[in-house]
Amino acid sequence: MIRVFLDAMGGDHAPEATCRGAIEAIRNDPELHITLAGPADVITPYLEEAGDLRDKLSVVDAPEVIDNHESPALAIRQKKKSAVVLGMLALRARETDAFVSAGPTGAVLVGGMLRLGRIPGIERPALAPLIPSSNGQFLLIDCGANVDSRPEWLAQFAIMGDAYMKQVMWIKNPRIGLVNNGAEEEKGNLLYSQAHQLIKKAPVHFVGNIEGRYIPADHADVIVCDGFDGNLILKYTEGIAETLMAIIKRELMSDARSKLGALLSKNAFRRVRKRMDYTEVGGAPLLGVQGAVVKAHGSSNARAIASAIRQAASMVRGGVAQAIEQAIKAQSNIDNNQQEEEEHGI
Repeated sequence: MIRVFLDAMGGDHAPEATCRGAIEAIRNDPELHITLAGPADVITPYLEEAGDLRDKLSVVDAPEVIDNHESPALAIRQKKKSAVVLGMLALRARETDAFVSAGPTGAVLVGGMLRLGRIPGIERPALAPLIPSSNGQFLLIDCGANVDSRPEWLAQFAIMGDAYMKQVMWIKNPRIGLVNNGAEEEKGNLLYSQAHQLIKKAPVHFVGNIEGRYIPADHADVIVCDGFDGNLILKYTEGIAETLMAIIKRELMSDARSKLGALLSKNAFRRVRKRMDYTEVGGAPLLGVQGAVVKAHGSSNARAIASAIRQAASMVRGGVAQAIEQAIKAQSNIDNNQQEEEEHGI
């Protein structure tokens, strides 16, 4: 049984979407037990439709709700009876196996840092969503947790992304790429040129720099960047996907011949839309903290919440946090050995 702690009041459509998403997740995976946290009198009525699955749903009264207009650090310190704080503490105490929230990103990040804690050796956690590519999906890390980064953080992002793709996506030897303004090794600003050299030495399959045009072209399974660039890439990708789908739909409805073509291609377009639909993916895992944490999209509907819960369960089953800890220890040993060799002139 995998225990998932869900922020029932997180997101634009909570608590209806979160409660229905929890029920859908259990219908799809009977091995789950989900604890929903929020004002008990508000969320309990939405669980009545669970029927015989009700015994796999628990409610924790969390009367304090963190909203987008609050200072994340202040809210985490002051609102000790919020779902984010209670969930992170439960995960830290091993009273639950995973935490999922569609609430404010800042609160989840700060809660992960202050209430749950980082994996030993990790300097900064990172948000890493899966994004559609021309031949599957790639992991974008970081997409906003660290706006100002250091080269060594990007090297750790590469190691964390490698572990996630191995443990959750079952890719034996993930290709790791570094966002840059050119493919040549010497390209980029100081941050990226130094990060390039560090990632080359990391125990990952580094394929070098990836230009912007090749990010969705299946040149890498993990795309590494700082949080500022990653957030721009993520938001632009979401926007261009919505725009292209709207343009295609408008042009297909423009005349009778196009409408006939659209009818004949209906199934193909449905498959394309499904691949581009974030509700099928779930959310962005917060990698680098001591447990499985998934930040779902703020506008998540019930399906997106169910997908985020499924994603969190996959992280637990794959032992992602443990794999990252082992990989960081291995990298630390390599660094220590290299330092000793340099000191002894080897």
